[in-house]
Amino acid sequence: MAIQKNVKIKNRKARFEYEILDTYQAGIVLAGTEIKAIREGKASIAESFCEFHNSELFVINMTVQEYSHATYFNHNPKSERKLLLNRSELKKLEKEVKNSGLTIIPLVLYTNDKGIAKIQIALCKGKKDYDKRESIKDRDSKRDLSRIKKAFNN
Repeated sequence: MAIQKNVKIKNRKARFEYEILDTYQAGIVLAGTEIKAIREGKASIAESFCEFHNSELFVINMTVQEYSHATYFNHNPKSERKLLLNRSELKKLEKEVKNSGLTIIPLVLYTNDKGIAKIQIALCKGKKDYDKRESIKDRDSKRDLSRIKKAFNN
C-alpha cells in the first residue's frame, strides 16, 4: 500500500456522543512500525479515550494495526501511547478531569507537513439522551433545508 502524504483519521462519533468544551493539539510517542502503519492510514481512534497516569497523559484503546513489512520488531496494536503536551496544559487538563468529571477524547489523528503524527484531543462532557435527540433533529432539519434550497435554485 502506498504511503499517503497527509493522513487524517477522524473520530466521527465523538461530536455526537460528547459536548466539546476545549481542544488541544498533542504529539504522540510512537515506535517505528507504529508511525509507518499510521502513514499507511491503518489506525482507528473510534473507541479511544485519554487517562492520566502519574501526571502524564496516555491515549487508551487506540488501534494501530501491525505494519505489514515488519519482522518480529512489530508493535502491540492496542498499547497505551503517551501524549506530549506542555506542562501547564497537562496540569489544567488534570484539574478539570478530577474536579468536574469531564473526559478527554481524541477527535482527529493526523500527520503534519513534516510527516509527524499529531492528535487533536478535546475536553468533553457526555451528552444525555435528550441532547442526542436534539442533535439528530437539528441535523435532519439542516438536511431538509439544504434540499429545499437546492430544489428552489434549480
